Amino acid sequence: MTHKIILLACLAVSVCGAAKVPVAIYYESLCPDSAKFITEQLYPAMKTELRDFVELTFVPFGKSQFFTQGSEVTFTCHHGPNECYGNKVHACAIEHIQANSYQVEYTRESLTLDFINCLMRAGKNFPDNVYPGQRCATENHVNNWENIKTCANTTDGSILLRKAGETTQRLKEPLTSVPTILFNEQFDKKVNERAQVNFAGTLCKYVSAPQPRICAQHNGAMGLVGTGSLLSAILGIWFMRQLFN
Repeated sequence: MTHKIILLACLAVSVCGAAKVPVAIYYESLCPDSAKFITEQLYPAMKTELRDFVELTFVPFGKSQFFTQGSEVTFTCHHGPNECYGNKVHACAIEHIQANSYQVEYTRESLTLDFINCLMRAGKNFPDNVYPGQRCATENHVNNWENIKTCANTTDGSILLRKAGETTQRLKEPLTSVPTILFNEQFDKKVNERAQVNFAGTLCKYVSAPQPRICAQHNGAMGLVGTGSLLSAILGIWFMRQLFN
């Protein structure tokens, strides 16, 4: 009986503990296409149950360049100096945002996503030319804006942005468009283009069974079930029958 319980537990883990899909977003803070993708595709999808199936990485650099002279690092950015500052704010936020034990409804990942979405939604038009970092932090329960701002205005921000640049430069396929979206650390031009108009549906192609309901809405549940996913589904049915027999 003990061995049977252990076997059932192992099957439960294999059926229910699906691995998260690594998704990396290479973007620029003032890029209109980046803003459109993050606010209209990525953010709405990540506010559904799909968030539990994704390991999300933001890389705020894009087509920027950096030059090192001694200990100094200078940047040139696709949309000008303001974008360089914005990229630093994003890089510092990704590094420094932390969840608080008294706000259990917010995770580090959800706070970062909400903050970045707010910044991208603001676009290039800032009221009174004030960067929306303080406002977006306040609106989205990010309590350490001062630390983020200090980081962005010091060498700490430059170091983090350079790291984002180095990560971008290490791509196997050199970045040619922004945003660029990688699934499972692999670049595919068609997948990248499809993700920008249907991120949720594209992500579902990579999610193992049991899939969230939203995947059925986007692609048809059976159309997405591959051999491995079908086996997991069969094991799941067998597990439930054994459990209640």
